[in-house]
Amino acid sequence: MSRVSESTSSTLQYRFDGPEEAPVLILGPSLGTTWHMFDRQVPELVKQWRVLRFDLPGHGGAPAHPAGSVAELATRLLATLDSLGVQRFGYAGCALGGAVGIELALRHPERLASLALVAASPRFGTPDEFRQRGVIVRTNGLDPIARSAPDRWFTGGFAAAQPAITEWAVQMVRTTDPGCYIAACEALAAFDVRAELGRIGVPTLVLVGSEDQVTGPAEARTLVAGIPDARLAVVPGASHLVPVEQPAAVTDLLVRHFSTAWQQPFDTGQTALPAAAAPVTVPAAPTPVAMPTPAPVPAPAAAPRTGPVAEIAPAAVPPQPVAPPDRYETGLKIRREVLGDAHVEGVLARADEFSGDFEELVTRYAWGEVWDRPGLDRKSRSCVTLTALVAGGHLEDLAVHTRAALRNGLTPQEIKEVLLQAAVYCGVPAASSAFRVAQQVIREETTPAE
Repeated sequence: MSRVSESTSSTLQYRFDGPEEAPVLILGPSLGTTWHMFDRQVPELVKQWRVLRFDLPGHGGAPAHPAGSVAELATRLLATLDSLGVQRFGYAGCALGGAVGIELALRHPERLASLALVAASPRFGTPDEFRQRGVIVRTNGLDPIARSAPDRWFTGGFAAAQPAITEWAVQMVRTTDPGCYIAACEALAAFDVRAELGRIGVPTLVLVGSEDQVTGPAEARTLVAGIPDARLAVVPGASHLVPVEQPAAVTDLLVRHFSTAWQQPFDTGQTALPAAAAPVTVPAAPTPVAMPTPAPVPAPAAAPRTGPVAEIAPAAVPPQPVAPPDRYETGLKIRREVLGDAHVEGVLARADEFSGDFEELVTRYAWGEVWDRPGLDRKSRSCVTLTALVAGGHLEDLAVHTRAALRNGLTPQEIKEVLLQAAVYCGVPAASSAFRVAQQVIREETTPAE
């Protein structure tokens, strides 16, 4: 049985496949993809589970209600499940979908029976990388990101041999809502659970392609080392979107994991779910449903099968205590988010016995107190800061805060308007110098990499 539903501002667009009486298994997609990335897994999974796939906001034709954090995505998923009466479930997620799974395991462990993390990481690159991607989308739209998606998602040989799938990937990104894509980039930029992995208490499969250059085997091993009950599976000959590139291997691993590692619920009054439901006869593929573009993933011209899958036993580590942050830690976090890790690291590295106290003061009070106040959002604070720097003639800091303004969501057009108004109140010569500095920064920050 298949059922499709659109989302609201507090829920997610979803699709059900499989028998209603079976335990629920949820599949979460990665940034820029749709639930169709799991098309090749569904026919086998629905023999034992009722499979729920969801779309991220603004993806796959879902309404454009941006979610600014992984926690908010998890909350919307739980609201969707609550509306369906689903209390306990297994979960497999790819990349951003994997981050949602980690969030569920950490904040709502009573709902989760078993977990699979595909091409996931406890921290996705650096915050600067995703905020820079948001700047590019805000300025140039999604086309540059869409055209480069196959290079990030697939091995070169697969992309060359499967032009239909490559074009499907490009169109899938291109039809995503830009505002929702930017919000998802911000969610990934802020996601960092490295210190909390030891609190994940459900059986976990960590699955990664051997050629993944985005979240590769190193990130997967970090997850396995931190999660007490985790195993690692490395799929040869696959890159980031491993469920599409090596569908048979991924399907086999998911079936094996969820068939043997479905944790029974604690004494909460719930009905215990079986370790694996009895097989149910279903069609070879879900009943066709009219869906918005992009279309389901095309069948490979010659679907490659992977070789043996390497599995590595976990190295468990005890959970590490997390100290509550003080104003300095809050300020350092905000300073990094606004100015970028590279800039802040450089400033702090240059601090010595003479200037160190000053940098601590700036971090603690300017960033930890003023920038953290709720009265203005970060875009507004960037406008104020740019104007003040123009008035003071602080061109070096103006360059830094022009980059920060782009990361905080100001468009080049809005920065231009700030500088035009500053010309009236701060003087034409000051604004002229400011325009030269800002123009150069905007060119550097908004030109897509070749």
